[in-house]
Amino acid sequence: MKNRQFDKSKLPSRHVTEGPARAPHRSYFYAMGISEAEIHQPWVGVATCWNEAAPCNIALNRQAQAVKQGVKVGGGTPREFTTITVTDGIAMGHEGMRSSLASREAIADSVELTMRGHCYDALVGLAGCDKSLPGMMMAMVRLNVPSVFIYGGSILPGRLNGQDVTVQDVFEAVGKHQAGNYSDAELEILERVACPSAGACGGQFTANTMACVSEAIGLALPNSSGAPAPYESRDEYGLSSGVAVMNLIEKNIRARDVVTRKALENAARVVACTGGSTNAGLHLPAIAHEAGIDFDLFDVCDIFKDTPYFVDLKPGGQFVAKDLYEAGGVPVVMKELRKIGLIHEDCITATGRTMGEELDLITREADGRVIYPSAAPITATGGVVGLKGNLAPDGAIVKVAGMKPEEQAFTGPARVFECEEDAFEAVKKRDYKEGEVLVIRNEGPAGGPGMREMLATTAALSGQGMGKKVALITDGRFSGATRGFCVGHVGPEAAHGGPIALLQNGDMITLNAITGELSVALSDEELAKRKAEWKGPRKTEYASGALWKYAKLVGGARKGAVTHPGARAETHVYMDQ
Repeated sequence: MKNRQFDKSKLPSRHVTEGPARAPHRSYFYAMGISEAEIHQPWVGVATCWNEAAPCNIALNRQAQAVKQGVKVGGGTPREFTTITVTDGIAMGHEGMRSSLASREAIADSVELTMRGHCYDALVGLAGCDKSLPGMMMAMVRLNVPSVFIYGGSILPGRLNGQDVTVQDVFEAVGKHQAGNYSDAELEILERVACPSAGACGGQFTANTMACVSEAIGLALPNSSGAPAPYESRDEYGLSSGVAVMNLIEKNIRARDVVTRKALENAARVVACTGGSTNAGLHLPAIAHEAGIDFDLFDVCDIFKDTPYFVDLKPGGQFVAKDLYEAGGVPVVMKELRKIGLIHEDCITATGRTMGEELDLITREADGRVIYPSAAPITATGGVVGLKGNLAPDGAIVKVAGMKPEEQAFTGPARVFECEEDAFEAVKKRDYKEGEVLVIRNEGPAGGPGMREMLATTAALSGQGMGKKVALITDGRFSGATRGFCVGHVGPEAAHGGPIALLQNGDMITLNAITGELSVALSDEELAKRKAEWKGPRKTEYASGALWKYAKLVGGARKGAVTHPGARAETHVYMDQ
C-alpha cells in the first residue's frame, strides 16, 4: 500500500515540496528527519485538540500517534499539529463559559490557517470536547480537503452505591447541597468517583451528540465514536482513519462530497432519536454554512419533529456512551432509522462507500434496552423540539427527552434576569416562585458575549427539586446535561433587539413543546411600543480582545452563530489552488 503512487501535480503540498524553487523548504523537512520519498508523498495534517485542561482531551495525543501510523501505511506523510479547546465542564458556571462557543470558531480558524500555511493535502482531525468536535468538522468542510474525523472517546462512568454516576450528578448534587439535602462529606465522595478516566462526558451531552453526528454525517468511520477513551482499541480506529484518508486522496473524495444536505438531515435524525444535545441545533447549521448549504435551526427542528426517540441515554434516560457502544453504536441506531425510511442511503462516507452500503454490513439488531426498535420507540417524536412565536421569531430549542407529555406545556409569569449570575443568585436564595418562567437574557452570542450555557442554574433548580415546577428561557444555551423545561437559543437575542429584550416581570409566557409555541401575551402594538422605548443592548466589560472581536462578527443562533460569509461567498477553494 505504501508504494502506491500519487499525482502531486494537483495537490496543495506541491507548493512546498516540488521543484528547484522549493529547495529551501525541503531543507527544513530534512532537518526534521523526513526522507526524500516522504517529502514527495501527499502530506496529511493530523490535528488534535490535545491539552491538559480536562479528561476530554488528555488521550488525544496518544491516539494521534496511531493515526500517523495509518497515514504512513497508506502512503502519506503525516504532520501533527494541535489547536486549542475550551472544556465546558471546567468553564461552566462562571465567566470562562464566554470563551466556549467562541473557541469553536478559533479551532476552525486555526486549523484552516495551519493547513493553508503549510499546504497540507488532507486532514485527520481528533477532538474530544463539546466545541472542538464541530470546530474541527467546520474546518474540514471549509477547506474542502479529503477529511476523516475521529472522536477521542467518552469517559467511563463512575460508580457510587451500586449506581453509575457522571459529572451531571455532581452538578445536581451541588444544588442538593445548597438546599441542605446533601452533606459536605457526600459531595466530597461523589466528586472523587464521578469521573474515573480520560474521556468526554459520558451521557448524550454535546460531545457525544456531536460524536454521533460525525458518524451520521459521514466524516467519521462507522462505530469509531463509541469506544471509551481509555480503551486501547481506539488505536485501531486511529490507524484505520489514517489509512482511510489516503484512500480519499486517491479517489479525490472531499469533505463537501460527504457533507451534503442529505448528510446533514441524517445527522439531525440521529441527534433526535438519541435525545441529543440542543447544541446540535447550533452546530449543524454552522457546518452547513461552511459548505454553502442553507440548513438553519428551523430545518433542524423540522427533522426533530417527525423523528421518533428510541435510544435511552442520559440525561433524559438511563444509559451512557459506553452502553451505546456495547449495544452496537451509531450504526445500529442508523439501521433502525433506515427500517422506518428516515435515512438517506446514497450519502458518501469516509470509507468511500455509501451509507447504505455501510449499513448493509451491520448484522446486529436493537437490543431493546439501550436501543429500542424504531417501530416501538420511547416516544413518537424526537428528544429535541423547536419552538417559534412572537417571543422567538427566529426560533428557539428545547430538549424534551425524558419529559412526559403533560410536562411539555407551561404557562406562567416572567421573572426576568439580566444575566446568568443574577439568576443563579436568585435560585440559590430561592428568590423565585413555583409556576414562574425564569428569563435569562443578554447571554446570546453577541450579547454575552459567547452564548454561555446555564447548567449551574438548571442543576441548582433540579437539586432543589424545582426542575419541573418552573420553566426557564434564555438567548444563551443549555448544556447537553440540562434537564427540565429549559428553552435556549431564543432569537433574535436581546443584544440584537429581539422580543426577549422587551420582557418585563409578570408578562405571561407560554411554552408548548407539543405545538411548538413560545409566545408572550402581549399585542404587536405593545411590543412595538416597548421596542421604541428600548435603550439598546446592555454594555459588557468586553471592550477589547477576542471576545470583543467575536461579538462584533457573530451572527444569530438561527444560522449557527457564525462569524464569516461561508462557502456561498467563496471565490477560491483551497484544495484547487
